Amino acid sequence: MDINAVRNEFPILHQEVNGHPLVYLDSSATSQKPIKVIEKLDEYYRGYNSNVHRGVHTLGTWATDEYEGAREKVRRFINASSTQEVIFTRGTTTAINTVASSYGRANLKEGDEIVITPMEHHSNIIPWQQVAKETGAVLKYMPLQANGTINLEDARESITKNTKIVAIMHVSNVLGTINPIKELTSIAHENDAVMLVDGAQSAPHMKIDVQDLDADFYAFSGHKMCGPTGIGVLYGKKALLKNMEPAEFGGEMIDFVNWYDSTWKDLPWKFEAGTPIIAGAVGLGAAIDFLNEVGLDEIKNHEQKLAAYAQDRMQQVEGMTIYGPKERAGLVTFNLSDVHPHDLATVLDAEGIAVRAGHHCAQPLMRWLDVSATARASFYLYNTEEEIDRLVEGLQTTKEYFGDVF
Repeated sequence: MDINAVRNEFPILHQEVNGHPLVYLDSSATSQKPIKVIEKLDEYYRGYNSNVHRGVHTLGTWATDEYEGAREKVRRFINASSTQEVIFTRGTTTAINTVASSYGRANLKEGDEIVITPMEHHSNIIPWQQVAKETGAVLKYMPLQANGTINLEDARESITKNTKIVAIMHVSNVLGTINPIKELTSIAHENDAVMLVDGAQSAPHMKIDVQDLDADFYAFSGHKMCGPTGIGVLYGKKALLKNMEPAEFGGEMIDFVNWYDSTWKDLPWKFEAGTPIIAGAVGLGAAIDFLNEVGLDEIKNHEQKLAAYAQDRMQQVEGMTIYGPKERAGLVTFNLSDVHPHDLATVLDAEGIAVRAGHHCAQPLMRWLDVSATARASFYLYNTEEEIDRLVEGLQTTKEYFGDVF
């Protein structure tokens, strides 16, 4: 991978922040956008901005072709068997809520189990908390190993014949743990449970084959994979989606409306109420084209090398604590002695280095780690070892600034 050519695709990277060249290490929160995506959004709004499916005029036809063309790109990107299994949403959060509302409420009863892990993002905890309260189901947490990984024997003990839904993130946004989704799905299916995968931190960074994983539902967001904000995807197996009621009702998703009853369109449109996120879908299609051009295997290898390099360099800093397993995805979550992560991030920002600080929408995991907050440096295809060196220099500057705590 030609890193300089890749970086040249991202205009935002070529600027100074607080008098220093920008080092953007917050791609787990949101990725930057390449020129091709920016230009595709501009093309849509300048050239064929129109609603989809409803009209017969030229702009409407063009917009519909681009919108549905993006759905086909997503289908190929995750290897779904049909575009009927690809639903556009506002993001991972909406996708998980759709499954919780449409599938969970209809299929859970008192005493049934929903199994998740302590590492889940709030978006994969709160919907299940709410459904459990409404249905009487039991929310159950699978234990983690000391390094933040899942042991399959623990999974077999946690997932039982009472388990109806297993909902687990593919990659932890805090620990960088890459979970054994294929094996976990097999255990879930052995117990007649369905598997939902939060793919927000995996789809941007590695090849995803939903048929090989055999996941029943897979959710991810466009803005973390070089696409626009406000667009995401819910993949679901066709047989499950066909038997689920929509989570939202209104225009676009209806077939026929009578005085007191209505019928729904076929998949996938019955889950896409209202004017859909047209520009977002078109932009996501362009982002997928870009990622395919670079190569998902190239991206994964690049990020894992950066993560290994970052761990080695950062461990040389006195007072450093790094959380998560040695083998991980492209991020490092850490604390530096008694410096609060927000203070650390503020000092780094003054050096032009953008990292994330806080609980990362994972407060149960913070309690599991026995910390109130952490700092996180997350990498993507446009980051370099030189930027990690800048981060380490920034950490040394932080130590000097807060010298009394060392």
